[in-house]
Amino acid sequence: MSRKLPVGEGETSRTACARGLLRAAVDEKTGELMSASLLAERVGWAVDLVSGMTSELIAERWNTTDVDILASGEDVGGRKLPSNAWMALRRLGWTVTAPGGVKVNDRIVRMAQEQAGRTLRCAKWRVDLTFGVLGAWPADPARRTAQEWDAVREAVPGGRHLPSSVIKSRTRQIAAFARKHGRMPADVFQLEAALRVARMLLLSACDGQQATIERHESDPGRALLRLQLPTRSDPCSHRDWTWIACPVALPPTIPKGAVLHLPTLRIHQGTVRADLAYTHAVPQTRRTGHTVALGVDWGLNTLLSAGTARLHADKTITSPGSGGMFRTAGVLAKQHRLRRLSEHLHAKADHYQRLIGDDTNHPLTARTLALTDEIRRVSARRSNLNNALAQAAARWTVDQAIAAEASVIYVEDLRSMEARGMGRTMNTRLSQQVRGRIVDRMRHLAVEAGIAVVTVPARNTSRHCPQCLVTLRYRKAPDQPTTPGWKWALCPSCGYQGDRDTGAWKRIAARGLTHQAKTVADRAGGVMAIRSVIDSLEAKAVITPTTSTGRDRSKTGPTRPQTARPTPRRRRTPSPTRPQGPAGKRPEGHAHTDRTRLPRAAHRHQDVTTTSTPTTGHRPRGAALGAGFHLHAHASPPRWAEPPPDPTVRIGLLS
Repeated sequence: MSRKLPVGEGETSRTACARGLLRAAVDEKTGELMSASLLAERVGWAVDLVSGMTSELIAERWNTTDVDILASGEDVGGRKLPSNAWMALRRLGWTVTAPGGVKVNDRIVRMAQEQAGRTLRCAKWRVDLTFGVLGAWPADPARRTAQEWDAVREAVPGGRHLPSSVIKSRTRQIAAFARKHGRMPADVFQLEAALRVARMLLLSACDGQQATIERHESDPGRALLRLQLPTRSDPCSHRDWTWIACPVALPPTIPKGAVLHLPTLRIHQGTVRADLAYTHAVPQTRRTGHTVALGVDWGLNTLLSAGTARLHADKTITSPGSGGMFRTAGVLAKQHRLRRLSEHLHAKADHYQRLIGDDTNHPLTARTLALTDEIRRVSARRSNLNNALAQAAARWTVDQAIAAEASVIYVEDLRSMEARGMGRTMNTRLSQQVRGRIVDRMRHLAVEAGIAVVTVPARNTSRHCPQCLVTLRYRKAPDQPTTPGWKWALCPSCGYQGDRDTGAWKRIAARGLTHQAKTVADRAGGVMAIRSVIDSLEAKAVITPTTSTGRDRSKTGPTRPQTARPTPRRRRTPSPTRPQGPAGKRPEGHAHTDRTRLPRAAHRHQDVTTTSTPTTGHRPRGAALGAGFHLHAHASPPRWAEPPPDPTVRIGLLS
């Protein structure tokens, strides 16, 4: 099978990953059909061997000298190190052996060296960050001055574009070390112990003598993974390793023409998970030449607000629609409750640990273990909720861009935003928003459609008017123009008024369209960003208001007299008694006659006609009545989601 992907004009290759599950396997030597539990056991034996050698190698090289040598990219003789981590470690002579009495082949050692090399290369960034923070240590670690911030950003590599939260967290870690030991740390290796090794098999470091993967000839949705696994936990010879054939059902997200690569195997809850890597052709994104853009703003109560802006040939920018919103106040509230629960469990476990001390037979030991398991379950719930929120928000944003035929998504860069001045509860909820994860998922989904995702500076996007760039005045609501607030914006110059988030996404889209020539792409990951705002270009980033094309409804004469209604208005007539059956008099209220109460959708500000899946017996909370993955997650549908009008509705009979 050829590993070279054919790429057409206007396309580029992209490597992505999808999750798979190994449900069964066949031992090619004995012909035995292996269940999922037996397969997980044999994969676990191989994982234990690899992780043990990886931990030994990392602990041996966890120092500044070795990390600098590996990160320099050159060996002792000045030759360039290979890009593969296991090859670079072998060039440097950093080897590792299996435990005594255990026989492994060279490919197992490769996987251990590859994982250790990747970990040590990643440690270089921590080393440079710690050295930079220590070299520009402030007089007051809790509050840096403007000059101290400039100094630390100059000392840290790439510090000009580094989020301030990263520098602050490293500062707090160093300050805690100084309070505990009475001195400053020399480097990051005194702050942190050797990193914990993930239990996995990096089959990408192997060749055909250890593992192969081939797509099925007739069914492109299936593949066959063959690999060598031990038959016992301590294989003593090569006879204790046999070939295993594992059929894999490929996820529908993997295209038929994609090239498959060797996956990474992990053990999760007694099953074998496979991270299936593949390469496929996607439309090539561009940095400039955009005429239709989707602006995305991060809100307070509204997680995302988005809308489109169009750049015309005369360099004017217009906004054709009112945009949409993705509101997740209920999800963030649940996330806040889980955080409070996690903090309570951690405090309780720490208190138990202080009471136990060094006593191994203390009666609170069992309770501590139970609390540890509960903390792990709560953390898993928080992680799953964040993943679901990030996936839903990213999918909604990309759908909006596809529906508007936009070629770029401009996202407000709020990596350094810290919520302050809004109360402890609201500040914590805003700080927990998974903005970085949402943007990562957004890039992952947008590249499939050839849409670029660019971050733009967030300076003054909510402060200035999108039509004239004059400072806005904020009021509580449109019907309360004199009550101070933050939700409704009024422009004293041009008369513009609108929602705060609506004006913000218009400013973001206009800024991105005017600054698109200043877009830069990261060499490592290809991440596009606009680093700074140019005053001359910012002056052109205004939204030109469009004139209304609707029918003129202004009054030109006296109102025509209307005949008296045969029945008074509904509000003037008392409601009759509810009938016993479905037929009879007018029903009381808007509810249907045979309903005993309003549907749950009507009580949570959703349409009563929301489509739902009929359930009998137990009704689950959250997803019932079409509420989505959570009870309080509401999103504006894209344009193509609205059904087209049926032209045959008004056609009647000729008779």
